Amino acid sequence: MTETPIRPRLGPVSEDAVHDPPLDDRRQRFEEVFGTHREAVLGYLLRRTGSSHDAADLLSDTFVIAWRRLEEVPAGDQTRPWLFGVARRVLANHRRGEVRRTALTYKLRDELTDTSVPGPEFSDADSTMARAFRALPEPDRELLTLVAWEDLSTAQIATVLGCSRNAVRIRLFRARRRFTELVADRSNAAPSNAVSSNAVPSNTAVNGEISHEDV
Repeated sequence: MTETPIRPRLGPVSEDAVHDPPLDDRRQRFEEVFGTHREAVLGYLLRRTGSSHDAADLLSDTFVIAWRRLEEVPAGDQTRPWLFGVARRVLANHRRGEVRRTALTYKLRDELTDTSVPGPEFSDADSTMARAFRALPEPDRELLTLVAWEDLSTAQIATVLGCSRNAVRIRLFRARRRFTELVADRSNAAPSNAVSSNAVPSNTAVNGEISHEDV
């Protein structure tokens, strides 16, 4: 009598096990993304935090998210703006935490002392363009710095902000117009002020000086 060989019973195979790429391939892809875009993302964060320690922490958080969502990271020219979009959200969370901590600090200080806090003052060295730039709404400043500091195209900015190209074009047009008006107002009020090279993005589009292929 021929015995039927007993085959070992295999446990259920998860869908993730079927579709996930090998760990070595995944690690290699991540290392390529990290090595190629680390400096750009770090620069993006440094320009918006002013603190190398905060920027390093936020860089780490950004690439932790990139590792977890590696399958969603686009290839080619869209990788960098996708990472900027992640860094932007990480930075927003960080700023909300800073606002809460600052509010608590002021609250405690006011409870312990009766001293008043003077408002911000501009020195004579502040330039007309610097004051105008700081007077812009935060969304306008963010948009102009993505063009001037990061040198992104309309399509790439749309990826960072999570909106359409047409929306970017409209917002950029309005931001430039508001900036031009603010510069003109402050120039008329204080025509002798000099332009500071470090106060605003060096090539912020005042009269459409910045142009991309699709802006």
